[in-house]
Amino acid sequence: MNSHSILPFFALPLLLAGAVGCNKAQPQQQPGAGMQALPVQTLTVAAIPVPQSDEYVATIKSRRSATINPQVDGTLTKILVQSGNHVTAGQLLMQIDPMKQEATLAAQAATAQQKLAVYQYNQLQVERQRKLFAAGIISKDALDQAEQAYSNSKADYESSTASRNEQEKELAYYRIVAPFEGIVGDIPVHIGDYVSSSTMLTTVDENKDLEAYIYIPTERAAQVRNGLGVQILDNNANPVETTSVDFVSPQVDNQLQGILVKAPIHSPLLRTQQLVKARVVWGMSPKPVVPVLAVTRLGGQAFVFVAQDAGGGHFIAHEQAISLGDTIGNNYAVLAGLNNGDKVIVSGTQFLQDHMPVMPLPSGPPAGPPPAAQPHAGS
Repeated sequence: MNSHSILPFFALPLLLAGAVGCNKAQPQQQPGAGMQALPVQTLTVAAIPVPQSDEYVATIKSRRSATINPQVDGTLTKILVQSGNHVTAGQLLMQIDPMKQEATLAAQAATAQQKLAVYQYNQLQVERQRKLFAAGIISKDALDQAEQAYSNSKADYESSTASRNEQEKELAYYRIVAPFEGIVGDIPVHIGDYVSSSTMLTTVDENKDLEAYIYIPTERAAQVRNGLGVQILDNNANPVETTSVDFVSPQVDNQLQGILVKAPIHSPLLRTQQLVKARVVWGMSPKPVVPVLAVTRLGGQAFVFVAQDAGGGHFIAHEQAISLGDTIGNNYAVLAGLNNGDKVIVSGTQFLQDHMPVMPLPSGPPAGPPPAAQPHAGS
């Protein structure tokens, strides 16, 4: 065999081993290696006083709110208002058929007239009998009988007059009037319905001097007091009105097992019987806060990027899970996950990845997309 052909055959394993050894000697690249640091704005976390609060469902009620029920039985013949109408005090709302009561009143008035005639006759008779007795013409017994008849007829007439006045007052109950100025509520009855004292005809509410009725769980009983701050919230959890507790019930509601507190309401945006969210502020405590725009969410978990010192003056973006509290203006209160002094990245978060190199800036325009990775020199 030719020596030139045998040499490559024995040298091939050595060459392959050398190639493998060369590959093992190259260091592995770390994540983010070769990328330029992305300039980002940061905000140093610091604790500020944050309100400690709970939210409850509250009912707005007017201090002047009336449920209108009839005081007499009868058939409803007139409904003169509609739901939502503004009415004045004494304005006629509805009419119950008064014919039966008018007939009763007429009969009572006739009886009173009859009693009056008897009373007037006996009055003349007793005056005549007194003169005759004084002249010695009649006996004392005859005068006493005249006096008795006069007294009886007088009492009978006065009783009849009182009954007539009572029937006149009862006739007024067939006219349903507004007890005060306000807004008419729902009218569940119709003309022709037979109504009684247990029938709810409508409501009249004065849309001022409003109060929020809030039931606080009994476990908070030790903290409930006058002067507690209350925020009435809209559907977006934004405060509509800020007020404070001015009444605390001395009793616990048996059904709700809660303590009723009231807070005055003055906002024209709220209406009586409206259900709203009420935030009761128990006190203030220092908590870290972060801007709302710095927070990202994944699968229901909130995260922020923190500029973490990687040594040698270099920083990387560290994705930090946090637990959020209430919003305070444009910030979130942070319950857990951050410490005072942490540098939260507040710009360019949409371009960041965990362990990506960043360059913290004290201020400046929002960061743009990260530059493309550049190869190492000499590669």
